[in-house]
Amino acid sequence: MTNISSHKHFILVGFEELGALRPVLFLPFFLMFVVSLLANSLLVYVVISRRALHQPMSILIAGMACVELCLPVFFVPNMLLNFLFDWKGISLIGCLIQMHFIHFFGAFQTTFLVWMALDRYFAICTPLYYHEVMALQRFIRFVIPLCVRNALLITVFVSLAGKLSFCTDRMNHCFCEHMALVELACGSTSINSLAGLMAVFLIPVFDFFVIAVSYVRIFSSVLKSRSSGAKALHTCVTHIIVLSFSLTLALIAFLSYRIRSGLPAAIRVFFSTMYLLFPCFFNPIIYGVRTSEIRQHMLKLLAHWRYYVKVFSSTPASCFCLL
Repeated sequence: MTNISSHKHFILVGFEELGALRPVLFLPFFLMFVVSLLANSLLVYVVISRRALHQPMSILIAGMACVELCLPVFFVPNMLLNFLFDWKGISLIGCLIQMHFIHFFGAFQTTFLVWMALDRYFAICTPLYYHEVMALQRFIRFVIPLCVRNALLITVFVSLAGKLSFCTDRMNHCFCEHMALVELACGSTSINSLAGLMAVFLIPVFDFFVIAVSYVRIFSSVLKSRSSGAKALHTCVTHIIVLSFSLTLALIAFLSYRIRSGLPAAIRVFFSTMYLLFPCFFNPIIYGVRTSEIRQHMLKLLAHWRYYVKVFSSTPASCFCLL
């Protein structure tokens, strides 16, 4: 009997339809990668360095920025090398490790939105008990179960994917995404598809459901008490914008693998990539602009940096050569 599980090394051929134009993709993805790293780093630094921002919502925003600072590191550099130098190879072990970290950090993109929605719910619907409920020892009961859920579900479907036998080594993607690897398997992959569906319904779908319920309660509370309505709506609009973009990209990426249609492979790979990368690029800019406290501290920090750069550039070179 022929050993059909011999493929332990894969070739990533995402966007191969572009042919000679494929290296052109390096520039836009590189710019998004650099901006996401700089914007998220700045956001984390501002929250950590400013004592006035050491409050639950700002800490949650900084936590999301940390996730979105780490997530692109696990797949974008490899993708850029693929575009520029045609480095397409990856081992099965490397693929599974990359897949685990991508999906693990990707899961926390919606999980942090859940925690932010809960923060807004407690702040607007139960303001008298807000600081008591959002104390770390109490809020941790909302944190630990979701962290365990994410780690367990991601580990299960990645482990199942590693046990498959693969008939081909050409993966039509730019990094190791779960369904892109499962499609290469020989025989039945129903268990893998079921595990993937369970992860989808128990992480992003469940998270979006909790967020939706929280905001229904928030808006009903705002309608009953109009005094704090304007401030509450302004606070929540940022999260709704981020949620809308995340949900749209997630649904397109999910349906592109489950529904067979005339959608070109390059379009499917594009949405599957942007589902992970675009929030890392988009969210810190949105939070930095729309969250007034963070925006003010960012502007102050940038003003200080601009002042020091101006002083440094105007200082004669002879001042640095004193002996």
